[in-house]
Parts: sequence; structure tokens; C-alpha cells
Amino acid sequence: MEPLASKIRPKTLEEFVGQEHLVGEGKPFNIAIKQKHLFSFIFWGPPGTGKTTLAKIYANSLNARIYELSAVSAGKADIRKILDEDSQGVPKVLFLDEIHRFNKSQQDFLLPYVERGEITLIGATTENPSFEVISPLLSRCRVFVLNELSKDNMKAIIKRTGLKMDEKAEDWLISMANGDARQAITMLENTNELYKKITVENFKNTLQSKFLRYDKKGEEHYNTISAFIKSMRASQPDAALYYLARMIDSGEDPKFIARRMVVFASEDIGLAVPTALVVANDVFRAVETIGLPECGINLAHGVAYLCRCKKDRSAHDAYMEAMEDVKKFGNLPVPLSLRNPETKLMKELDYGKGYEKYSKESFLPDKLKGKKYLEK
Repeated sequence: MEPLASKIRPKTLEEFVGQEHLVGEGKPFNIAIKQKHLFSFIFWGPPGTGKTTLAKIYANSLNARIYELSAVSAGKADIRKILDEDSQGVPKVLFLDEIHRFNKSQQDFLLPYVERGEITLIGATTENPSFEVISPLLSRCRVFVLNELSKDNMKAIIKRTGLKMDEKAEDWLISMANGDARQAITMLENTNELYKKITVENFKNTLQSKFLRYDKKGEEHYNTISAFIKSMRASQPDAALYYLARMIDSGEDPKFIARRMVVFASEDIGLAVPTALVVANDVFRAVETIGLPECGINLAHGVAYLCRCKKDRSAHDAYMEAMEDVKKFGNLPVPLSLRNPETKLMKELDYGKGYEKYSKESFLPDKLKGKKYLEK
């Protein structure tokens, strides 16, 4: 039986809800479709925001043949099969979901076919592609950033299901789905099948049932990684190790976990134990080299260490405060003594004049003289 999310999937941009910055009149994706521009690109954004739907709309607008693969289970053989198939001159579009799961070797294999235009690639990822997609492939793809769906977007999508509920139930569903249309529709469908009536109580009962398990793209993914980080921040290794085990057991990408640990080492431990970043980086490299299941031990080692480290967010907080001033004041003039006197004219204009290597005078722009970000 076809899932409800598939049944109500928009077929055109006019039917599509959300991502107005991409699909609105005069916006880049809208223009690409109207001009039938054939090019490779990557959708980066939260789950359930329309990546698959937009890929299908794009391919259909070009009368192209679309091939859908998930990088979790697909490999080189699947790509060869697509390349070997006779398309009779019809463009081939490969929609590769979770492209961040393709390893370097698989991406290297795909690269020349994208370069030669033998296949048009549409990648989809919830992870920053600059971390997970090799540079040569990324440079040949435009990146479109998708945003979490707004409350109004979610209301419009829920209305399209045709399932009736009161305002209280609708508000609960929107809050639970957290901008993920697919999760909202799946919850609606399962609740309707189980209870034939849409209420907050029936939603809660469905949520506790076997129908909605851990979804690496859904709310539980974000709840668990949040609990994991907060447990390390509170120096609670037992809790952190529990959430680590829960993520690994659910099939979470270990590199996703390790990357968050690298960020945590600087954000939360920082100057208290500067070498924590070294340890976290080595854990990340071990995860890349070893892989599952053994790399779970490397992760556990790193988690236990980071939990026991003293915490100091001063470097992080100082950077954030400096960033606020940058946004507030813009590019303030650099003091003349700090400017590089590369030409004779620059020297005549006093570039570099009075510079002393170990001066105790503030090097900040004049408007921020005396400002202290790190030491207060």
C-alpha cells in the first residue's frame, strides 16, 4: 500500500509548500526549472523539508529519467547499472539520498561521470556537504540550502492529507514534527489507522507504539544527540555512554557522532584542557579508519575522556561576542600601524608606521579600543 506521504507528494512547483527562497518567482531553483537548465546540485537541509519532492519535480520538468538510490545501501555496482542502461537520449538524473554516507572511494568513482555529463547528480543530505562531499565533486555541484518548514507551511501540508482534527491536535502535531513534514504525515497516517480518530491523546499513544521507531532523520535523532552533548557538558559519563550506545544501536552514522565531539572539545572544554581537541580529532580519524562495529570502542574512549575534562566556554563565548560586534559595526578600519605597506604610496600614507611587535596598546579598531572579549 502506497504511504500517504507519497500519495500527496506535489508534482509541480505550484503545488509545493515551503522553501520560498528557492522556488518562489524569480528565485534560483524556479529559474532553473523554467529554463530547463541541466546541472548537478546538492540539497542540504533538515529532514522532511522537500528534498526528494524537489528532485522529482526537477527531473520531471526536464523529461529526464530519474534513478533513486540511498547512499546507505547503494554502491558502485548500482551506479554502473544506471550508466550501462540505454536511455535513448533521455537525460539520466541520479537522486542520491544521504550522499554524505558515500565514502571517498564511491564519490571518486562517481566524479568522472558527473564531469562528463553522463549523469546529472542530485544529492540530498542533512549534513554539511563541505564536510562529507569530496572537493572535486562538490565544486561541480551547486548547493541549495533548505530551511525547516514554518508553522504555516506545516498547516498547509496537513490540510492536504484530508484528515480532520481540532486545532489543539493540529498544534500538538506541528510541535512534535518540528518542521518535518514527512514525520507529521506519517504520524497522522498511523494514528488514523490505529484509532480512526485524530486527537492529542491518540497521537501520544501512537508515538509510544511500535509504528514510530528511531528515525535517523526524525525528531528522535535530534533529541538523542542533544541528550548526548548535554550529558558530556554536565560531566556525566554514564548518561553520555548510554546515549552513545543508543545512537550506535539505532544505526546512527559514527562520523556524525565523532564530529559533534570535535566541536564539543573546543566549545565546552576549550582552554581548560586544550589537548581535548587533539583527542577528539584522533577519535574522529579512528572512526574513519576503523569503522563499525569496532570504532564504537574509540567513541566510548573519547566520550569518557571528554566527560571527565574540566569545562571552559570562555573562548567560544568570546568568539560569539566578537562576532556580534562584527555584525553590529561591519568592517571597521584596521589601525594604520597594522596595515601592510606593500607599495610606496602606502608607506607615504603611514601604513605600518609605529608598529611594534610586542606592543601593549590595543590592536583593535579605534571604535573598539579597550574592548575585552576573552579576559574580563
